[in-house]
Amino acid sequence: MTSHSGSDDPRSRLYELRSATIQRAASLLSSFNGIVEATSDDATDDEHDPEGNTIAWERQQIAALLEETRYTLTDIAAAQRRLDEGRYGTCTICGLKIAVERLDALPAKANCVNCAT
Repeated sequence: MTSHSGSDDPRSRLYELRSATIQRAASLLSSFNGIVEATSDDATDDEHDPEGNTIAWERQQIAALLEETRYTLTDIAAAQRRLDEGRYGTCTICGLKIAVERLDALPAKANCVNCAT
């Protein structure tokens, strides 16, 4: 087996990535809820309040990061299924092996570098 940075076991690496991503999602959700709570008590008028655009921007930024985190969790679950099926590390488009370096950097990716572009 080729050596990976971190754990040599893809299952462990995906589990660790999933745990970290779930923690990130919880933190983002907490931040989002904090902004919503902080602004719900105020009569914040984003259009006329000098801080309003900043609050709206922060809320949208966190919402976008939370959506990205949800997509990451979906990718991790798909990678875990490919691992269970014996297809992990094989490009889902061309069928060639995904470079070890790519899986080290992005363990949930389903495609090789050539097919990802």
